[in-house]
Amino acid sequence: MDQSQFGGQAPPRPKNWLVESILVTLFCCLPFGIVGIINSSSVNSKYDAGDYAGALYSSQQAAKWTKIGFWVGIAVIVLYCILFFGLGIGMLSHRNNF
Repeated sequence: MDQSQFGGQAPPRPKNWLVESILVTLFCCLPFGIVGIINSSSVNSKYDAGDYAGALYSSQQAAKWTKIGFWVGIAVIVLYCILFFGLGIGMLSHRNNF
């Protein structure tokens, strides 16, 4: 992708997903969030260097890993709640039988 495809003007800057990646790293899933941060941090530098295709690819990768980290984090939290409350309530009812 070069400027000639856009009439001599640079294409719009792709979303870099940095804020979302940091939030996923802090609250959901550390490994996937870090991959998202690494990819999102390269979007602006690639765009500024004129590598528009590379910036778009990094943006897509950052979005992918941020979303994966978010959904994996949600799944872990849901499973934890199910196990904690399911086993916890089961243990309480079992304990009261004695």
